Amino acid sequence: MAQLFCYVPDKTADLFRQKAKQAHFSASKYLALLVKNEIAEEWPENYFDLFGSWEGEPLERSDQGDFESRLDLV
Repeated sequence: MAQLFCYVPDKTADLFRQKAKQAHFSASKYLALLVKNEIAEEWPENYFDLFGSWEGEPLERSDQGDFESRLDLV
Protein backbone atom coordinates (compact mmCIF):
# COMPACT_ATOMS: atom_id res chain seq x y z
CA MET A 1 0.00 0.00 0.00
CA ALA A 2 1.34 3.44 -0.93
CA GLN A 3 2.09 6.12 1.61
CA LEU A 4 1.36 9.79 0.97
CA PHE A 5 2.82 12.68 2.93
CA CYS A 6 1.43 16.18 3.27
CA TYR A 7 2.06 19.20 5.44
CA VAL A 8 -0.69 21.24 7.08
CA PRO A 9 -0.66 23.95 9.74
CA ASP A 10 -0.67 22.68 13.34
CA LYS A 11 -4.16 24.05 13.98
CA THR A 12 -5.51 22.20 10.94
CA ALA A 13 -3.83 18.98 12.07
CA ASP A 14 -5.35 19.32 15.54
CA LEU A 15 -8.84 19.85 14.14
CA PHE A 16 -8.35 16.93 11.77
CA ARG A 17 -7.32 14.61 14.62
CA GLN A 18 -10.42 15.69 16.58
CA LYS A 19 -12.67 14.88 13.60
CA ALA A 20 -10.99 11.49 13.17
CA LYS A 21 -11.46 10.71 16.86
CA GLN A 22 -15.15 11.72 16.70
CA ALA A 23 -15.59 9.33 13.76
CA HIS A 24 -13.81 6.57 15.74
CA PHE A 25 -10.95 6.30 13.22
CA SER A 26 -7.22 6.71 13.44
CA ALA A 27 -5.99 9.84 11.67
CA SER A 28 -4.46 7.70 8.93
CA LYS A 29 -7.63 5.67 8.32
CA TYR A 30 -9.79 8.81 8.38
CA LEU A 31 -7.55 10.56 5.84
CA ALA A 32 -7.63 7.49 3.59
CA LEU A 33 -11.44 7.49 3.76
CA LEU A 34 -11.62 11.20 2.87
CA VAL A 35 -9.28 10.74 -0.08
CA LYS A 36 -11.20 7.69 -1.30
CA ASN A 37 -14.52 9.55 -1.11
CA GLU A 38 -13.08 12.60 -2.86
CA ILE A 39 -11.78 10.71 -5.90
CA ALA A 40 -14.61 8.19 -6.21
CA GLU A 41 -16.29 8.21 -9.58
CA GLU A 42 -19.45 6.48 -8.45
CA TRP A 43 -22.49 7.30 -6.35
CA PRO A 44 -22.15 6.69 -2.59
CA GLU A 45 -23.60 3.44 -1.29
CA ASN A 46 -27.40 3.64 -0.77
CA TYR A 47 -27.49 7.08 -2.46
CA PHE A 48 -30.57 6.32 -4.53
CA ASP A 49 -32.47 4.95 -1.51
CA LEU A 50 -32.99 8.57 -0.45
CA PHE A 51 -35.18 9.46 -3.43
CA GLY A 52 -38.78 10.04 -2.40
CA SER A 53 -37.92 10.12 1.29
CA TRP A 54 -38.64 13.85 1.85
CA GLU A 55 -41.11 14.18 4.74
CA GLY A 56 -41.41 17.96 5.00
CA GLU A 57 -43.69 20.43 3.29
CA PRO A 58 -44.08 19.98 -0.48
CA LEU A 59 -41.30 21.67 -2.39
CA GLU A 60 -42.38 24.45 -4.72
CA ARG A 61 -40.29 26.20 -7.32
CA SER A 62 -40.42 29.96 -7.00
CA ASP A 63 -41.28 32.21 -9.93
CA GLN A 64 -38.34 32.28 -12.33
CA GLY A 65 -39.20 35.64 -13.89
CA ASP A 66 -38.91 36.50 -17.57
CA PHE A 67 -36.14 35.24 -19.78
CA GLU A 68 -33.69 37.85 -20.94
CA SER A 69 -33.64 38.73 -24.63
CA ARG A 70 -30.47 37.79 -26.47
CA LEU A 71 -29.23 38.32 -29.97
CA ASP A 72 -29.53 35.36 -32.31
CA LEU A 73 -26.31 33.57 -33.18
CA VAL A 74 -25.51 33.85 -36.87
